[in-house]
Amino acid sequence: MYAVIRIRGTIGARREIRDTLKMLNLLRINSCTIIPETPSYKGMLQKVKDYVTWGEASDETLALLLKRNGVENVEEAIKKLKEGVKLKDITNPCIRLHPPRKGYKSIKKPFSMGGSAGYRGDAINELVRRMI
Repeated sequence: MYAVIRIRGTIGARREIRDTLKMLNLLRINSCTIIPETPSYKGMLQKVKDYVTWGEASDETLALLLKRNGVENVEEAIKKLKEGVKLKDITNPCIRLHPPRKGYKSIKKPFSMGGSAGYRGDAINELVRRMI
């Protein structure tokens, strides 16, 4: 499961990027969603890589996000997500978070070059903890 966080606004962005962010349920800056690792979602993430950051979320991080969104039985919800049930069938698909403590490094540079945008792998777990 990927945790995807929107880090930039869409002023000046192309329409297809704005539409892709809406399809991912990332309506505001610092909002988060949980998506499966399928080829179609990976293509959507590549389209909006300059506006979001994502990585593989651990079970602990998923539990924190679901608890933040008001889910009562977190373990059962994580099991359903891993079976293929969509987040919108369990709870609200858009999880609002605070800005990260100590801020983003740079929202315009990719994570591989010392920024915050794009794929970050397991480092997404640390960023989510700073934002809850």
